[in-house]
Amino acid sequence: MLTFIIPVRHQDNARDWSLLKANLAQTAASIASQVHPGWRALVVANEGADLPALPVGFDVVRVTFPPNNLHEMGEADLEAVYDAFRADKGRRVLAGMLAARDSRFFMIVDDDDFVSARIAGHAAENPDANGWTVERGYIWDDGGRLLLGYDEFNHLCGTSLIVRADLYGLPERFEDASLDWIKTMLGSHVRIADILAERGTPLNPLPFRGAVYRVAHGGSHSKAPSLVKKYFLSREAMRRPRRLLSHLARLRLVDDGARREFFGMPARN
Repeated sequence: MLTFIIPVRHQDNARDWSLLKANLAQTAASIASQVHPGWRALVVANEGADLPALPVGFDVVRVTFPPNNLHEMGEADLEAVYDAFRADKGRRVLAGMLAARDSRFFMIVDDDDFVSARIAGHAAENPDANGWTVERGYIWDDGGRLLLGYDEFNHLCGTSLIVRADLYGLPERFEDASLDWIKTMLGSHVRIADILAERGTPLNPLPFRGAVYRVAHGGSHSKAPSLVKKYFLSREAMRRPRRLLSHLARLRLVDDGARREFFGMPARN
């Protein structure tokens, strides 16, 4: 019914492969906590990449794509870096999708994020839907005890789309896909909702907070700062007291409910 696709960068593009593995294992545990059984997950990684032990329901698709020479921010013009990133990620996503053609829905998940345990169930209850945008989610400092509710989540995080598989228009073979299509449809989440809406197949907002964006860790490609620093201690936050108060009102402890729903962890005794 629903296939989660987790593209993993080439091992030569990882600043700390041990950290990437640890984060990926946590992401996999989050996905594997789905309440409904109608799901599977594919990790797309290069040949030779050492991966963590993965839960039941996961498979690995091995690829031979070269390292992305413009992976790191600051190595070239920013748009060139983004363009190279979209091409690299999109190719990996396509390899995963082609290995799961029979899926009803796809959700692309970054290898350090977390998803709600309710997503597979919601997809199973609405098999004819076009899909959903995760408009409401959480931001979480790596290892922190607080979650910040964020209401434009799909503008912030790539783990924010659940799309009916046929709407992607997948090619018969990998070689049949144009690079522009790969970058636009699979390498970035930014334009998908607008493209589908223009085609007459709009996505609906997911009716619950659907994912957690992990920030402030050493392996992050976006280098997103700590939520405390950005949303509470920055000059911009201090200049907008109403927004600061709004952010304070949306803080939530990482309690037993959050651990079960997002982090694949049992409640503490």
